[in-house]
Amino acid sequence: MSPKPQHYDFANQLLRSKEFFERSTRVLDEADSGFRPQEGMMTVAQQIAHAAQTLDWFIEGASRREGFALDFEKQAMALDGVTSLAAARRMLETAYENAIRFLRSRSPEDLARPLPPGPIMGGQPISDIVWGMVEHTAHHRGALTVYSRQLGKVPQMPYGG
Repeated sequence: MSPKPQHYDFANQLLRSKEFFERSTRVLDEADSGFRPQEGMMTVAQQIAHAAQTLDWFIEGASRREGFALDFEKQAMALDGVTSLAAARRMLETAYENAIRFLRSRSPEDLARPLPPGPIMGGQPISDIVWGMVEHTAHHRGALTVYSRQLGKVPQMPYGG
């Protein structure tokens, strides 16, 4: 049996992360879109849109000569208009598709190249964005499980069937 290419493993790690996110947040529905535990926090829809936005941000940062965009206020302002959980889920689906396509379209040599210098993962291999994406989405799925419980819902265990 021949080993699978390394870039396939990176894409699969991200796909597993997607499964965990979906399983953990499946209990939320459109009526929950605007819920936020406190004023000033992201809503349910904004949390999911932010996860999508950040997947795109990692791919863009790995693809641009200048590296990662650091205008986080601009990114936060873009979330203000996100009011629908269904729309946010579509954003997340598209972001995962784009990230998987990016990973599968790069050779192991491409993914081993260093990220541009800078304060975000500067000089690390491009493939390291995968753990960044996985960790970031895990953080937000965890927050959303707390939101779910505050809504009186019981989220599924992310790692089960």
